[in-house]
Amino acid sequence: MDMFNCLRRGQFHISPEPGGKRMRKTKARMRSLHHVQSLRKLSAPAQAFRLTAVAHLHRSAQLLQHRKEMAAEKPWALISELHGPKIQSVFVWNNDPPVQHSLLSSLPSLKVVANGGVGIDHLDVPYITSLGVKVCNTPDVVNNATADMAMGLLLASARKIVECHQVSIDPKTTHIPLCLMGVEVTGSTIGIIGMGRIGYKIAQRAKGFDMKILYHNRHRRSVEEEQSVGACYCQNMDDLLKESDFVVLVVNLTAETKGLISHREFSLMKPTATLVNVSRGLVVDQDALVKALHSESIRAAALDVTYPEPLPRDHPLLHLPNVLITPHVGTNTYTTTKKMIQQMVDNAVAAVKGLPVPNEVRPEGKN
Repeated sequence: MDMFNCLRRGQFHISPEPGGKRMRKTKARMRSLHHVQSLRKLSAPAQAFRLTAVAHLHRSAQLLQHRKEMAAEKPWALISELHGPKIQSVFVWNNDPPVQHSLLSSLPSLKVVANGGVGIDHLDVPYITSLGVKVCNTPDVVNNATADMAMGLLLASARKIVECHQVSIDPKTTHIPLCLMGVEVTGSTIGIIGMGRIGYKIAQRAKGFDMKILYHNRHRRSVEEEQSVGACYCQNMDDLLKESDFVVLVVNLTAETKGLISHREFSLMKPTATLVNVSRGLVVDQDALVKALHSESIRAAALDVTYPEPLPRDHPLLHLPNVLITPHVGTNTYTTTKKMIQQMVDNAVAAVKGLPVPNEVRPEGKN
């Protein structure tokens, strides 16, 4: 049986080895009789060239398909595969790309991981810095937007703004239901847990509503700072929980703050209190929160953060009437986003040039 009949019947395939003479039995790549017949008209070298070219195109198509699938499923893996040795900086936005050990090992020239935002709980800072790579974030520029979001959630929950909107646009609405009665914000007590940059901005806004301001923090603010906003320090967080109408969480996620608010803490809060969280979802024990809301141990919760994000569609928090959830958009304004990106670029450029990084983050305990 000659080569062309074998090809036509799908019994042999010419491997694209040098010379094109090695044959192995396999399912034929070319089933078209017209194509096989056209090969007969070519000289032996031309036949070998044609078959080698077809095999090369086939391999190229497979490679392109592989990269297409990788780009869809793991785009950063494809980028590091193609350009890894050239990459000197990684920009992280909304925890993307995941800065895992596998990614870091594929970037031998990496000098900096520039994070958009303040929280770095998604980064293994000790490991990254052990590789000689700097880590930086974007503090300060996010303060106002996040503080605005906290107050927005507080006001929306207190005055049931979302529910009022739904009633207003519902074609079945013929009267205003009494359940839309809200609670007073002016003159109420706000308890801020985490009086850092953002927490202090929230206190400034709360002062404008004539709220009594309590705060709990690892380090007490100066007397001048307290007097400026009329804030009272609670060394014991329990005291703040017992007295506050609105408890606002603005802490970084650490081993100490994970699950900071759980069953015990909810039991200390007023049944008329509202929990506002603009820090991280894991700061709150969500099972305990569901129980507190369902049993009306607290009045409501307003959350810009959950764990995970987004929540599974069947999560009980999504189906409770006294919960307001936004999708972690505390910094999502055009002005703040522009400032964050500029700060990320400034940090990265400084690191690549070997200059002091303006917002470098070091492992705890290292200066």
